[in-house]
Amino acid sequence: MASEHIEQKLALLPDLPGSYQMKDLNGKIIYVGKAKNLKNRVRSYFKSEHSGKTAQLVENIADFDFIVTSSEKESLLLEITLIQKYQPYYNIRLKRGTGYPYIKITHERDPKIELVSEVKQDGGQYFGPYPNVYAAQETLHFLQKVYPLRRCNGYQGRPCLYANMGQCLGPCYHEVPTAEYDAQIHKIQR
Repeated sequence: MASEHIEQKLALLPDLPGSYQMKDLNGKIIYVGKAKNLKNRVRSYFKSEHSGKTAQLVENIADFDFIVTSSEKESLLLEITLIQKYQPYYNIRLKRGTGYPYIKITHERDPKIELVSEVKQDGGQYFGPYPNVYAAQETLHFLQKVYPLRRCNGYQGRPCLYANMGQCLGPCYHEVPTAEYDAQIHKIQR
């Protein structure tokens, strides 16, 4: 059962996208999440039954804060930033997989952007590590849609599915100028 303090704060939650930060008794951020609808998402922690690690998290929540964003994409980017800043205990405990993933831009003629589990001395550019695997996957998918690099396996004489959808620069059916890749990579780096 949620405390009176939490009940009052739940009543103030808006039907808007944003990031929420769960805190323990000492005011330390122990979990950061994002939501399409803050009211529904945050209320679900206190109004639903949970098991395992999520139940442990809920038991340790003494307070929460939230930040409203203008879009779902913005809430994802804010969530990633806050996780990297605060390294919350439960984001790390609840993550899938073992190591923290990195987003990598490969160093090759037709570069790709991909999720990898380790940094190698291969000339690629690495961003991360991301304590939240799900957030890293979402970020990768967002970047692939907005800033297309190569999504296919290379030349095959015809446009791949992603090239047809505008999510691949199309080395599958023509030579892509290096400058075109450089422009996309510059945007991704920013």
